[in-house]
Amino acid sequence: MDLSKVVVTTPGVRGGKPCIAGTRITVEDVLDYLASGMTVAQIVADFPELTNELVNAAIEFESVRERRTPNAS
Repeated sequence: MDLSKVVVTTPGVRGGKPCIAGTRITVEDVLDYLASGMTVAQIVADFPELTNELVNAAIEFESVRERRTPNAS
């Protein structure tokens, strides 16, 4: 999946945070829902504009970004 087409950053939208394309749902939102104990199915049920693939793309996006970000000491 081409993450650059799925996760976009638009100045002025949600503070410039990476969002799922076509929505105002940030990658951070998705990860927070997962961290709170929601399942992918629950997230998709609550946000019909999302799919399993889009939730997984958010996870993959953050994983790639985390690997590219140097650890601050």
